[in-house]
Amino acid sequence: MTLTAPPPATSGRGPARGATRVGGASSLTVLVWIGFALLAAVTGTLTLLTITLSTGAGAVGIGAALALVPVIPVVAFYLWLDRWEREPPSLLAFALIWGAAVATFGALLVNTAADLLLIGSGREPALVSVLVAPLVEELFKGLAVLLVFLLRRQEFDGVVDGLVYAGMVGIGFAFVENILYLGTALAEDGGQGLAATFVLRCVFSPFAHPLFTSATGVGIGLAARTRRPWVRVVAPPTGYLVAVGLHSLWNYSASFGSSFVALYVLVQVPIFAGFVVLALISRRREARLISTHMAGYAAAGWIAQADATMLGSMRVRRAARRWARQVAGPEGARQMRRFQSLAAELAFLRERMVRGTAGPTAAAQEYAGLVGLAQLRATLPPPAAC
Repeated sequence: MTLTAPPPATSGRGPARGATRVGGASSLTVLVWIGFALLAAVTGTLTLLTITLSTGAGAVGIGAALALVPVIPVVAFYLWLDRWEREPPSLLAFALIWGAAVATFGALLVNTAADLLLIGSGREPALVSVLVAPLVEELFKGLAVLLVFLLRRQEFDGVVDGLVYAGMVGIGFAFVENILYLGTALAEDGGQGLAATFVLRCVFSPFAHPLFTSATGVGIGLAARTRRPWVRVVAPPTGYLVAVGLHSLWNYSASFGSSFVALYVLVQVPIFAGFVVLALISRRREARLISTHMAGYAAAGWIAQADATMLGSMRVRRAARRWARQVAGPEGARQMRRFQSLAAELAFLRERMVRGTAGPTAAAQEYAGLVGLAQLRATLPPPAAC
């Protein structure tokens, strides 16, 4: 869908994550987070104010409540996808807030300007939805994924990470855009229009924006896991163009109702199914990667073979956390979770080292991580018990 301001209503990761980090955040990092918080506060406030002036406070409140409905299951899906090697909550929050505040404000500004220009030139305003909005919105959303890749490279290991960060950005963007559309429908068409909009946006297409931006995430994820220069150059813009194409096709089908059902069934549903298959394949690849590198660490004597077996199986990992809770209480379960998270970090660091995409300090980071892993393991039940 297109994020534009409607007319006023006529009625009112480092490898040691999970272990103890050495030192605190740098002054530059703190300043960057403060700057982002201020940017998000300003853009979010301006976006909310614009929507409220257009639809009314009551419509915004109802729209926000309904827009929350699809957020929980979609977030749960992406967190499930991220289970093998969880991303830092701070970066997931960054992606979500960027989508809800910064990306929505940028899209609102540019799309509204384009809408006014087309109306002034006598052209069809629907062109904004089909041609302009996809370019603008996917650019603003994709910037968040690119920033994580560039500024926190150690937290970006491949396609799954790209899918997760892109998904979070898309969820935040869709939430605010749904408030706009739901509030506008209520203000202009009453309860019937609100119900129709809710079904279209929150029931039939809760994954739309996350899915579009996931194409950009896949492109950046491919660039993250290769050292081939041409892939690093080609994959991200190709992913962005695919995201724009998917978004444009969706907006076209939604703008011209006669073709919506056919395009939804014949195109959108298969695309979503393909996305799910890609996500599952990528997640399975992560499982194999962790199992392979844990076996290598076990062979080198860094961890016990029983631990290596446990770390390569999600079912056994859950059983180990249950056992740790039974033996050592909630703190034991938390330590086991930290142990498993740090092991996953090390496996992905080792994979980057094997591929030649790790940084110059990778060996030192790996050693520090292995020491941290041994320290964590010493606080847990014996391997045989898990």
